[in-house]
Amino acid sequence: MEPRTPFPRRIRWAAPVALCLVLVLAWLADWVSVQPLTGYPHHVADFVPLATAPLYAVLLLAPDGWSTVRRRAAAAAAASWTVTGVLALLPHRSAAGTWGLPETVALLALLARTARRAEPPPAAVALCAALGTAVVAAPLRMWHYNDLVNYAFALTVAVGTLLGLGCYLRALDARRARAVTAVRQSERLELARDLHDFVAHHVTGIVVQAQAARTIRESAPERVDTMLTGIEKAGLETLDSMRRLVRVLREEEGRAVRPGELYAALAELAADFSRGGGPDVTVRIDAAARRARLAPEVETSVQRAVQEALTNVRRHAPGAVTVAVRAALRAGQLAVEVRNDGPVDRAAAPAGGRGGFGLVGLRERAEAVGGSLTAGPTPEGGWQLTATFPVLDPRPDDAGMARSDA
Repeated sequence: MEPRTPFPRRIRWAAPVALCLVLVLAWLADWVSVQPLTGYPHHVADFVPLATAPLYAVLLLAPDGWSTVRRRAAAAAAASWTVTGVLALLPHRSAAGTWGLPETVALLALLARTARRAEPPPAAVALCAALGTAVVAAPLRMWHYNDLVNYAFALTVAVGTLLGLGCYLRALDARRARAVTAVRQSERLELARDLHDFVAHHVTGIVVQAQAARTIRESAPERVDTMLTGIEKAGLETLDSMRRLVRVLREEEGRAVRPGELYAALAELAADFSRGGGPDVTVRIDAAARRARLAPEVETSVQRAVQEALTNVRRHAPGAVTVAVRAALRAGQLAVEVRNDGPVDRAAAPAGGRGGFGLVGLRERAEAVGGSLTAGPTPEGGWQLTATFPVLDPRPDDAGMARSDA
């Protein structure tokens, strides 16, 4: 499924609640209009829109997994046109009723949703046309036509507005999907570049050791087994890395962290961040994490995660005073946390809890090497990024996870 433009959780909850309230108020308005207090004798047909209103409410408000947008839109349009046709042809109706305000509200909301989400585009166009014309034609159900032109004009404006909103959101969704795809592709290419560098290093070592083994096999045969063991180990590590990143293409850009220099690189990142006007950064690496061996592509992914987290602090939490970076070995995996105490700028922060395009790429990178990544607000009002990565040989710390500052 293509990514849709996310909205904050409060908005996602507020929209259905607001729709329910509007539908209830519209239903009550229709109910009042068909009562004898209006001064008109009422007819049983006046109650048809009231009776069918729950159908449209269900089609609009039911959970997404219940039915597809296309089926809901088709069912709503068919039901509306059926009711319009039957009521418009009745020979006797009172002048008290309306055409069905709750139905109109539901159809307009379904119109916007269909314009945004329905696939393929030709089906979306057809369904939007059916829904829009059903809304405009609904006043034909009324017995008196004095204000029919005014009703039709007002409903046409409403249809155009909701249709435009749906198309606008569809364009935003498409643009976000393209951006997410581009970021993921960029991360895949960067991972492939790292893999290329790692494989080239190990393959070169394998070739050199194989040549040396051939040279000394007669003069020092007892050393051949040791060399073959080294060749086997290097080959297995190379295959393991290739297995994680299969089908990844590359192009030359950027520079990966050198194997074994990860934590020095993190300390350098923290120092550069503070010197560049950012808050003080504390880097803590647990002893067990220092002893754990990481695949080169994992080391690069850790560095990228910390780098992106610090960048987000600068962009979205300008009020942060301190930033804490910690790496620890937990449950056989390396856990990396970047936490700041500054309030997040909600206007600039990624909406919806899934993060911006930078976090999308980081999540893609972490998952590609067998890890995971999450980001979100802390109870204290700051922001925290947490990433986990596999290690080659996790070993418990007998000293009880002793800490050392980098």
